[in-house]
Amino acid sequence: MKPDTPLLDTINSPDDLKEFAPRDLPLLADELRQVIINTVATNGGHLAPCLGVVELTLAIHYVFDTPHDKVIWDVGHQAYAHKLLTGRRERFHTLRQHQGISGFPKREESPYDPFDTGHSSTSISASLGIACAKHLKGDPARTIAVIGDGSMTGGMAFEALNQAGHLDRNLIVILNDNEMSISPNVGALSSFLSRKMTGKAVTRLKRDTEGFLKSFANVGENILQFLKRSEGSFKAFFTPGMLFEALKFEYVGPIPGHQVETLIETLRNVRDFSHGPVLIHVLTTKGKGYGPAEKHPGDYHGVGPFDVATGLPLPTPQAPPSYTKVFGETIVELAAQDPRVVAITAAMPAGTGLSDFTKRFPDRFFDVGIAEQHAVTFAAGLATEGMLPVVAIYSTFMQRALDQIIHDVCLPNLPVTFAIDRAGVVGDDGPTHHGVFDLSFLRFVPNLLLMAPKDENELRHMLHTAIFHPGPAAVRYPRGCGLGVALDPELHKLPIGKGELLKEGDNLLLLPLGNRVGPALEAAAGLEKLGISAAVINPRFVSPLDGDLICAWAKRCGRVLTVEDNARHGGFGSAVLELLSSRGLSGQIQVRLLGYPDHFMEHGPQEILYRIGHVDLPAITAAALELVGHKA
Repeated sequence: MKPDTPLLDTINSPDDLKEFAPRDLPLLADELRQVIINTVATNGGHLAPCLGVVELTLAIHYVFDTPHDKVIWDVGHQAYAHKLLTGRRERFHTLRQHQGISGFPKREESPYDPFDTGHSSTSISASLGIACAKHLKGDPARTIAVIGDGSMTGGMAFEALNQAGHLDRNLIVILNDNEMSISPNVGALSSFLSRKMTGKAVTRLKRDTEGFLKSFANVGENILQFLKRSEGSFKAFFTPGMLFEALKFEYVGPIPGHQVETLIETLRNVRDFSHGPVLIHVLTTKGKGYGPAEKHPGDYHGVGPFDVATGLPLPTPQAPPSYTKVFGETIVELAAQDPRVVAITAAMPAGTGLSDFTKRFPDRFFDVGIAEQHAVTFAAGLATEGMLPVVAIYSTFMQRALDQIIHDVCLPNLPVTFAIDRAGVVGDDGPTHHGVFDLSFLRFVPNLLLMAPKDENELRHMLHTAIFHPGPAAVRYPRGCGLGVALDPELHKLPIGKGELLKEGDNLLLLPLGNRVGPALEAAAGLEKLGISAAVINPRFVSPLDGDLICAWAKRCGRVLTVEDNARHGGFGSAVLELLSSRGLSGQIQVRLLGYPDHFMEHGPQEILYRIGHVDLPAITAAALELVGHKA
């Protein structure tokens, strides 16, 4: 049932919002929350992060002149209220649906989205770039970065803070802190101090006093430094502001994040009277306004469809265990056998399937925060001391640590295993989260063993192979359920660089990788009914390829069709072409590559994206028929 939203229904842009009295905004916040809850309950999405910033979003758009003033949401999964207030209210029901609005800020979607986001810790860097460009152009507009305490664990955020303090440009950073525990009295006092100390009179007094004291050469400077130290000591006793002031930011806060009038007053003071970089520390409650999400914010960070009344997921048909679950169970099994096995993740223990590992082996589990680069080099350090680290990170986030993979793991040939979850298209989160480049950016790295399982049982054996391999190894596997195959009770090591012939044939060789093996086998069965004999090989290894097996069957069939859940450029198919060329077979064999084209895949259900990307069963069948010259 559509919620009753009489206030929200009048808002088509932030200009409409400014017609409201501040005292009416809490009612509008309630309406925003109801729309967000009901839409996410139907479509799935990021619930708890969005509910926590509703009042903050209202205050930002109430005070600042967007889109002239620029607001960059770090990661962007908390931007649903922002979308509702900036002209996308009538399309909000299409959130994360195929051809609907994105779940993240997107420049092509709205002028109120000045920067595409989806990965964490980027907002301050982007905002600083925008602020510097505005300074060069003489544009007085403000630039605001909204970053969560989780994203602040990323080193890139501190790199940007460091430069911002040095450049001294007009930049506002809002730290959305939903984890820090501060008692009400201290929080109220800090809020009062911060709001009043940003006011016009106090700001002018501080500036005039500094100018007066600096006129007295060394003596005045010494007095000024003493006063600053005294003020700093007092503020540091109540707040963590000294960290940011050391980076040359003016620190404001912490202030309560769900009191709209307080937020508006603070933002107005900063807008009107602050110069240079300012950090506003806002305390919020993740999941605010929806009981289940407030009680279990981690469980409601990203959710599928659920029942609003109970908060429980909607029933789904019985399905096989996910690849993520099988990974988590297998690594626990391997860690129980060998005390050298340790697990590392970047702020996603549940998402990567490591929750059970954290309970069973707490001393051997490391969550490094949103710091993928550090995670990889940290693992390299562990490996130099004889440990067997497993780094579990989504494919799209592993992109951030390519230099560390090359320089710190593969160059010294250290035994680090990369468990690359969410490889291939992932669905409704869209292009920022699709893992369709890992084959392309990993297969060229020397010393790295690179594998992709055809099913969840093979995943288990690949993990065993990778962890006990004497050098670096990576296993990439998709989002979603496995095929429901039986799991072998005993794990064994796969022969390195050896593929698996699944079906013999004479007219065509199908080379599907990973989760494309199943559709390729179905295609081969369908082709057989048309009188076309197709061989099917499960390559297992992308690096090293089983050159002997592939080339032998390529020569026998004369035609090769590769299929991968990855970008076509530089991926598995390209590796096969290189192999055939190196064996002098390029001119003898017809080759067709199926993979994602040279553009970013949009958001939508995986099955639709497989179809659009021409890597599903009908596409494999059509390409095979075309390759053998079969006329329909």
